[in-house]
Amino acid sequence: MYFSFKLNPLRYLYNVLTLIASFHLNAASLFHKKIALGVKGRQQTATILSSKISRNDKTIWFHCASLGEYEQGLPVFRIIKSMYPEHKIVLTFFSPSGYVIKKKNPITEIVTYLPLDTQQNASEFLDIVNPQLVVFVKYEIWPNYLNELHKRSNKAILISAVFRKNQHLFKPIGAWIQRSLFCFDHIFVQNKKSKALLESIGYRNATISGDTRFDRVIEQLNMDNTLSYIDAFKGSNICFVGGSTWPEDDSLFIEYIKSDRSDTKFIIVPHEIKTDYVLKLKDKLHHNAVLFSEKDMFDLSKSKVLIIDTIGLLSKIYFYADIAYIGGAMGNSGLHNILEAAVFGAPIIIGPNYDKFPEAVEFVNAQGVLVASDQSTFNSLGTQLIEDHDFRKKTGQINSALVKSNAGAVSHIASYLNKY
Repeated sequence: MYFSFKLNPLRYLYNVLTLIASFHLNAASLFHKKIALGVKGRQQTATILSSKISRNDKTIWFHCASLGEYEQGLPVFRIIKSMYPEHKIVLTFFSPSGYVIKKKNPITEIVTYLPLDTQQNASEFLDIVNPQLVVFVKYEIWPNYLNELHKRSNKAILISAVFRKNQHLFKPIGAWIQRSLFCFDHIFVQNKKSKALLESIGYRNATISGDTRFDRVIEQLNMDNTLSYIDAFKGSNICFVGGSTWPEDDSLFIEYIKSDRSDTKFIIVPHEIKTDYVLKLKDKLHHNAVLFSEKDMFDLSKSKVLIIDTIGLLSKIYFYADIAYIGGAMGNSGLHNILEAAVFGAPIIIGPNYDKFPEAVEFVNAQGVLVASDQSTFNSLGTQLIEDHDFRKKTGQINSALVKSNAGAVSHIASYLNKY
């Protein structure tokens, strides 16, 4: 079924606001390096695609908002690549954090930014790419692109989707965007509630497949996760890792580390690694801390805190975590991926704002993930996990078992694609 939105005033407003956003992004790019990367990258998209795709090529298009969605989709991308070896694959990102890190990846050499969701951009993009199959990950619902795909009868699926009743899609103001969901030939959702919401609006082509991130993190177990400098730093001591931490998370660690009298080693991996911030963080910890960038200048075995001021190492660092704290839920930034630590059997602490993350709710209910609402509870949980070996081991085992029991989303999706 094809939906025409030409007379919908909210669609018109959306298109106007997208053009306004484009203007503001161009202006902001003069002062903000990350925004500038995205603006410049989008301007080059058509040129890059035209140079690498000819009219006779068969193509598949994968789209991810950022790095997290790429990692979530990667097991599916690999399966599809093996199923269609003659097709050229186009991988697009919306965020520079995904594009910059994964412009070199094991899936494809054709990596670009996705131009903003205007009718003209969607038409021009698809004129070049003309994909036989499109895979969007999790929350990526762009009305103009989806409508244009549907008009051209391009097959599109959404994987690892999560829907909540309070999302704009299920409110009156978002009803017109809700129709865009019908442009997907199939939607693979993570849970029963998401499927029920789709059914409540009349969408029937949905399958509960689970979250592909479980399959992705299990792959990490088969990789070489050793890092010689972490071995030197940790030694035989307990290692407490703070992953993807924000300032409100780092403040917890600073206070706790200052009061800790044990031999525990701490690794802090800030979400943002701006030089000024990292240096201030180190300064607050005084002589106890050393930066990753200066690791060759010190005897790491004598340092209590290692601050990672580079990207791309966190999934391996969790291999060394006897205890993990995952950032983002102490404030409103959004909880980061708990599964990367859980797969290694680490007990996990998070902040209280995790309700929007189904996997976190499940792991909290199972008592493998513990919730710290403030400095006092963080201190109490940290100390208990450090001092009580049996509690630490039992809590971590809950997490590793849950990861394994939730795997299998990729096989559901592969079964569907085999029929295509």
